[in-house]
Amino acid sequence: MGIFKLVSDFKPSGDQPRVIDELVNNLKNGVKYQVLLGVTGSGKTFTLANVIARLNKPVLVISHNKTLAAQLYNEFSRFFPENAVEYFISYYDYYQPEAYIPRTDTYIAKDSSINDEIDRLKQKTVMSLLTRRDVIVVASVSCIYGAGEKEDYSSLAFYINIGDKLSRSDILKRFVELLYVRNDIGFERGTFRVRGDVIDIYPSYMRNLAIRIELFDDEVDRIVMFDPLSNRVIEEKNSVAIFPANFFITTKEKKERAIKSIKKELQERIEYFKERGKLLEAQRIEERTLFDIEMIEQTGTCPGIENYSRHFSNRKEGEPPGTLIDYFGDDFLTIIDESHVTVPQLMGMYRGDYSRKKTLVDYGFRLPSALDNRPLKFEELVKKWDQVIFVSATPAEFEIELSKGVVVEQIIRPTGLMEPPVEVKPMDNAVDDLYSEIKKATEKGGKVLVTTLTKRMAEDLSEYYNELGLRTKYMHSEFNAIERAKLISDLRNDKFDCIIGVNLLREGLDIPEVNLVAILDADKEGFLRSTTSLIQTAGRAARNADSKVIFYANNMTESMKKAIDEINRRRKIQEEYNKKHNITPKSIIKSKDNKMLQMCNLDYMDELEEIITEKIDKKDIPKRIKHLTKLMKEAAKKMDFENAIKYRDEIEKLKKLDLET
Repeated sequence: MGIFKLVSDFKPSGDQPRVIDELVNNLKNGVKYQVLLGVTGSGKTFTLANVIARLNKPVLVISHNKTLAAQLYNEFSRFFPENAVEYFISYYDYYQPEAYIPRTDTYIAKDSSINDEIDRLKQKTVMSLLTRRDVIVVASVSCIYGAGEKEDYSSLAFYINIGDKLSRSDILKRFVELLYVRNDIGFERGTFRVRGDVIDIYPSYMRNLAIRIELFDDEVDRIVMFDPLSNRVIEEKNSVAIFPANFFITTKEKKERAIKSIKKELQERIEYFKERGKLLEAQRIEERTLFDIEMIEQTGTCPGIENYSRHFSNRKEGEPPGTLIDYFGDDFLTIIDESHVTVPQLMGMYRGDYSRKKTLVDYGFRLPSALDNRPLKFEELVKKWDQVIFVSATPAEFEIELSKGVVVEQIIRPTGLMEPPVEVKPMDNAVDDLYSEIKKATEKGGKVLVTTLTKRMAEDLSEYYNELGLRTKYMHSEFNAIERAKLISDLRNDKFDCIIGVNLLREGLDIPEVNLVAILDADKEGFLRSTTSLIQTAGRAARNADSKVIFYANNMTESMKKAIDEINRRRKIQEEYNKKHNITPKSIIKSKDNKMLQMCNLDYMDELEEIITEKIDKKDIPKRIKHLTKLMKEAAKKMDFENAIKYRDEIEKLKKLDLET
């Protein structure tokens, strides 16, 4: 029996049984790379869940953004309620990296706001990987950044058993070494408290669950798990393991060795700057580094301690840092979701990080070893992978070549939905023709997506159609996530009928109500008019049984031809399957309140707009800040992170307003 237990009311259908068998057989036969070419709406996640259920190894699922990662986490959690499904993304609500701009002599200090709930989930991920194998981790590309050393994190775990001879001072000393903070008044994650021979600790990876250790004559007499709010005992335990409160933790011996190594590098760097007459840089690096060393000696950590990670792990210059992937061991499966987007992101992360840090090093803000606090290079990542499935409706040539042509196609949709038919119309009369097409689509109760090449065109076209009586709005890159979410929610809730934008390939736009997708200037070759982009954009209409796609173009480009041929090929396969099994295509019905797709709560949005625009008395500001802080924390607990960010931004505005008045 496998280590994963799949729970679902559905059984594989359509292409799914064949695809599941092929993927599993390839994995069992040792195939390292393979591609799952799955069209939109074909149930790729359910297919992968069945593949996972037939394996006996941990799984890492990488998505290119937090929103899709949250959606996948939600789906896999439902499929595997009895297994450890974890969520590992960047824990910053807001992050301004440390940087220096030489041209204006501007130093920008690191500034961030850590989301407490995401931090807990990251800690829980590592704890699960160290203690069990039935683990599925859904992660963003942040999983290739440094996450401390597995050896240190696991070896420092504090195991406590009933009957152990441990004094109160021994336990407290170990908790401090694990970077927990004593707080007898405010008991929260990452803290411990003491009352006589009773010690409570709130592990950093737990939620609404703490551990109580009761002593009798320097012996562990009782261990219980309890609710820190109500103090209600949840479970009696015979033993418990306390893991560190921070990824970046090390032993006393390694800390002492690291400090010596940092001091040695500092002296070399000071001499380097002085030899070149850069006295300011020499003074700067000396002051900053000595301050950090003193902090590490006194507290075991310092702001930006990750920049010294090479010294703590005793790595050589240029060696890759420890990352989440190291916690998986040598036998695991990696699934790259939307690989045509995710893989290029993974490839490019190192170069951007290096460029920023190199400037800090050159001007004396950081030691050269800070360059080794970095994301993995792509070639380093490839070496860490065991077996990989690339998942995409439009896989790139790179994934296909790396997989040596092992491509498993999932074209059949169990719903019977076909790829939308594609019409090609001249661009010369596109504006007036599109007006007529939008009216026809909306009269049927559908919604419309229109893509243009420029923001100006999107705005002007939206304004023009509104003057003619259509209900349209535009969307472009200047819209933040909350604004995008509200726009999509308003479209689905019939507040308007058509979105006009430049790039409508991003998350949250698989809307079942869309029965027309129009692409203007489809013959203008480029990133947004490539074969991949054309197929992906057309796919926005693939969840509606009565939909179509229009390419407005004066010429038939190679990209258009390839896209149309591929769409027609997929349409024909589905059509034959429907005839054979007597299936009538039906549009997908999807909840309009799915928070994992960021279909935001309209009451909440209206409340926020009122807060922004209304005039507030100074005496009411503290009360309003307290209220918004509560809402922010509640949103974060529900993993409604974008809304939590909005609350946080409003809190900052109110704080500034309080200072000004």
